[in-house]
Amino acid sequence: MGINYKRLWKLLIDKDMTKTELRKQTEIASSTLSKMSRNEYVSLEVLVRICCALNCELSDIAEIEK
Repeated sequence: MGINYKRLWKLLIDKDMTKTELRKQTEIASSTLSKMSRNEYVSLEVLVRICCALNCELSDIAEIEK
């Protein structure tokens, strides 16, 4: 079981936003964004900051893989 962030990357494309812009707006570390690119776990705090910045829900940016 794991997690993937494909929904986040699609949402960024839909909002015409780069990963760098997201990182700056949410003040998350570039290493955290790299972990997300590799579908690794990040803290819930990071996910909440992303949701607040993009005005979306957790299910809009992450998906549990079985």
